[in-house]
Amino acid sequence: MTMHALSRLFAGAVAALAAATAFAQTKPAELKVGITTFLSGPASVFGVPAKAAAEMYIEQLNAAGGVNGAKIVPTFIDEGVGADKLLSEYRRVVQEGGTRVMLASISSGNCNTLAPVAEDLKVLNIMWDCGTEKVLEDRRFKYAVRTQANATTEMVATVLYLLKQKPDIKSIAVVNQDYAWGRDSWELFRNTLLAMKPDVKIVAEMFPKFGATDYSTEISRLQALRPEVILSTAWGGDLDTFVRQAAQRGLFRQSLFVLPLAESSLERLGTTLPDGVIVGARGDHYFLHPQHKDNAKLNNFVKKFRDKTGAYPIYPVYHMVQAIDGLVAGYQAAAKANKGNWPTIEQVADAMHSVEFRGLTNAVKMREDGQGLEDQLLGVTKKTPDYKFPILERIAVYPAEMITTPVGQKSPDWVKTLKPALVNDSRIRQY
Repeated sequence: MTMHALSRLFAGAVAALAAATAFAQTKPAELKVGITTFLSGPASVFGVPAKAAAEMYIEQLNAAGGVNGAKIVPTFIDEGVGADKLLSEYRRVVQEGGTRVMLASISSGNCNTLAPVAEDLKVLNIMWDCGTEKVLEDRRFKYAVRTQANATTEMVATVLYLLKQKPDIKSIAVVNQDYAWGRDSWELFRNTLLAMKPDVKIVAEMFPKFGATDYSTEISRLQALRPEVILSTAWGGDLDTFVRQAAQRGLFRQSLFVLPLAESSLERLGTTLPDGVIVGARGDHYFLHPQHKDNAKLNNFVKKFRDKTGAYPIYPVYHMVQAIDGLVAGYQAAAKANKGNWPTIEQVADAMHSVEFRGLTNAVKMREDGQGLEDQLLGVTKKTPDYKFPILERIAVYPAEMITTPVGQKSPDWVKTLKPALVNDSRIRQY
């Protein structure tokens, strides 16, 4: 054999070996996962329980073998440090720490910022709690996916529930945080409501700053306007503060409150919320879920979480677990497609656009646009001697398929096409 032939043979062998290595990566001992969550500021009432859930659930997963044999090693990043520092920390964890999987974020503004960064860095980014629908409708991503519903699903379900409970509504006002989530969720709620009941009068649209501590101006205006319904999609410390100040001023005696994110505040607010307030769970996340009341996975988690933290799990806790379960499902699907070999991050990202998995409540199905389909649970508050805070009664669960914008359409326009008959659709499960 000539030297030229030997060179060609050697080059071919090297190329084949490189291709095989790329196709069948060596399974690492550890899977590094970066997790952004609020650990400081008023939103930490969300972020700290979510961190506790992640630690508890990852420990449980690792004890059972981790992700296909690789132990998850989390690194937590505080969203409360501000957008610029968060972005810097995100890049540091990826570029210096060698992390290829990120769970980010709670804030809709942060998701809008970090999703394109993840795309540039080619890291899998699971948006584990943020609700803005725009992030996946304005651009198609390969590496950024969301393992829970968006604002459209949540707001459409809330409108349907409101119209079921109060079909003769005539006037409404809104008090929302002044940032992406507050503005976007109101646009969706308003467009949906007016599509189904165009004669409703919007008497006030108020957007206090994120992190506001005084709502006296908004409350005084609401007392003067006397709307039948007051909507607030605020969350965390902001919602708690608004509710307490509104209760002190007697606003709950004047108007029906609709709080689509208030499941997370029930235990913290205690008896501040009266009976009859409409409350959503941002998904079907509720420790007294009527469909899963005898489910061992949910009940065991609730007990362990309460033993660890002293509190019942709230929806960001469920979203965190759901994101981790989704990640595990993505790796398992990618490994199966890769003939059992450890997959590349690109293969996992591809798998994350079609997997179906179950967190603690109903199953989530991922779509080709990276959006997770998640059912929605709503109810009204009811005080009971069994708990030191109101529980939910008259629960309804809305299937994701009927209330989620189809792939390729824009939510603010799609919701305008919804018809009043949807209020009584037979697919809605009533409890």
